[in-house]
Amino acid sequence: MPNASSVELHYLDTGLVDMGPAEARDALPLVVIHGLLGSADNWRSHLKAWRPYRRVIAVDLRNHGRSPHAEGMSYTAMSADVLALLDQLGVEETHILGHSMGGKVAISLARLAPERVASMVVADIAPVAYQHGHDDVFAALREVECGQPKNRRDADTLLARHVDHRPTRLFLATNLQRHESEKGNVLKLRIGLDVIMAGYDDVVGEPAGDMPYEGPTLVLRGADSVYVSDDILPELRKVLPQARVVTLKNAGHWLHADQPEAFQKAVEAFLASHRKGL
Repeated sequence: MPNASSVELHYLDTGLVDMGPAEARDALPLVVIHGLLGSADNWRSHLKAWRPYRRVIAVDLRNHGRSPHAEGMSYTAMSADVLALLDQLGVEETHILGHSMGGKVAISLARLAPERVASMVVADIAPVAYQHGHDDVFAALREVECGQPKNRRDADTLLARHVDHRPTRLFLATNLQRHESEKGNVLKLRIGLDVIMAGYDDVVGEPAGDMPYEGPTLVLRGADSVYVSDDILPELRKVLPQARVVTLKNAGHWLHADQPEAFQKAVEAFLASHRKGL
């Protein structure tokens, strides 16, 4: 049963496998966890690619996407939310994939409940504390929150006051939704920005758990990203001793968007080697 303090997460679920060759199907689902300011919606194309081989469940973490807003952004709390969802869906064991902050949620879940995780893919993050680095992003989102733009062009203009990189602005704009207000039909944030900012120290901190996760692990990193540098690998292997590290060329931190086909193939090849037949 879900923990009384857990949040009931929104999720996308491809359902049971009903396509592809029977010998290639996996009895275990894959749970996908997005990064900071992302959502399950960002993973729709990947869900479609993996669906022939397994059930895929993509979650909206608390204060993100369509999930409820709730105090606290600790990795203990966020991994408990995901575990509560697995209990709700009757999933006893699963493969798990997490990107960035979602990677730390995945690592936390694997360390706290290793019996529930058959294998894990960690996308461009290490189980270490990072420096603060989202001040410009938060300032840009505040501009939109206060400005209440009526269209996405105006929203982009507000975001651009703090964020020069257009792909980042497009990503941030996925958090906007239509809302009726005194100003008419405007775009507002669907994320719990106040709670996320209040819990940001936890977000950039280490994942939860004390013991290493000894299960099979694939760490995918972008060649143009600094999040999983060679210097960090000794610390990473203390927590993930079985990790195989693969670098995707011409990819940054959002490697699943920069190189979607290469990312999908790397994940599928890894999961295929740890597949459990139906």
